[in-house]
Amino acid sequence: MNIYIGNLSYNVGEDELKEAFEAFGPVESVKIIKDMDSGRSKGFGFIAMTNESEAYTAIDGLNNTELAGRTLKVNKAQPRSDHQRRGKQRGGSRQGRGRRF
Repeated sequence: MNIYIGNLSYNVGEDELKEAFEAFGPVESVKIIKDMDSGRSKGFGFIAMTNESEAYTAIDGLNNTELAGRTLKVNKAQPRSDHQRRGKQRGGSRQGRGRRF
């Protein structure tokens, strides 16, 4: 099950995040989303846990708790919408493409 973690401190690393979730069960993967240009954390990430009941326990146990001075927002990750996927595939913004009539 994929879990979204928001309001992460920019100083939290993937190892520290994994450690917090491993208290609830095995962690399959950890990914903190980073700015492509600067490499700096965007303040959110994702955790994949193999056991769904342990994942829900982790969500309940870590949501609204503090990690590195920030209150975490933890919930089940939602699939990206079709609109988000299309924007990503086309390169996002329509700026600089000229007018279409």
